[in-house]
Amino acid sequence: MGETLSIITTIFGVLMSFGYFSQTYKIFKRKSAKDVSLVTYLFFTVGIVIWLIYGLSIKNYPIIISNLVFLIGAASVLVAYFMNKH
Repeated sequence: MGETLSIITTIFGVLMSFGYFSQTYKIFKRKSAKDVSLVTYLFFTVGIVIWLIYGLSIKNYPIIISNLVFLIGAASVLVAYFMNKH
């Protein structure tokens, strides 16, 4: 059961990160980050980094993998934000 739960949490952790990528796409498509909260994404990013460090410290691969993908997604939103913040 434990291994199955690890696989399921990893898969869903990765799938949940797609929300970040859809936000990034929307910013680039509109060429505007007007309605995006920078503070929210900065807090998310800090939280993700903390969870990633935690996962690395306990060598928990579901936490590590999920948060690596989350970090890439959150970073993509921040990059899009700063490239289109007008």
